[in-house]
Amino acid sequence: MASRTSLIVGLGNPGSKYEATRHNAGFWFVDFLARDAGMHLKLEAKFHGEVGKVTIADRDVWLLKPNTFMNRSGQAVRAVAQFYHIEIADILVAHDELDVAAGALKVKQGGGHAGHNGLRDIIDQLGSNEFMRLRIGISRPETSGDVTNYVLGAPSKTDRNAIDVAIKHAAIYTPQLIGGELPKAMQHLHSLTPPSASE
Repeated sequence: MASRTSLIVGLGNPGSKYEATRHNAGFWFVDFLARDAGMHLKLEAKFHGEVGKVTIADRDVWLLKPNTFMNRSGQAVRAVAQFYHIEIADILVAHDELDVAAGALKVKQGGGHAGHNGLRDIIDQLGSNEFMRLRIGISRPETSGDVTNYVLGAPSKTDRNAIDVAIKHAAIYTPQLIGGELPKAMQHLHSLTPPSASE
């Protein structure tokens, strides 16, 4: 029996204008995995994004950063998944999450898009919501206002540090996430405590 192939997608917007914004937290995670593996993602027009292959948990794992902008992320995910015959349950999508504190992580399989345009388009393009999600907390703004401007803004130095620490922890448990040990990964990642502002 052939080894299963997985796909890890980081959501974000391409270009230097958006590189440091909260909405690119998914990109930050995939960039970390690529650096940790000592490889560089390559822009592939047929996949509508930057891709690269690594080995995690004895699997071939494709890393993907769509370059279609957030609200068309599904185009890239579908292209890679179809070309490499990747099952929907073997897709992990990393994305920013307003309803999770900065520096905290939540993992789940399936579910709705909760207003996240990247997830919305992936669900539409795949015709399914049964992919895994790594929800990287960015917190909600302290005062109610334009959420769009908030997610397209850069986090504070404290929040960015907390998010970077969380991403490192998520990378440690990525083999469990894609290797069929989702409950074990959830147990560890959900117990993370974000650094306090004083740290």
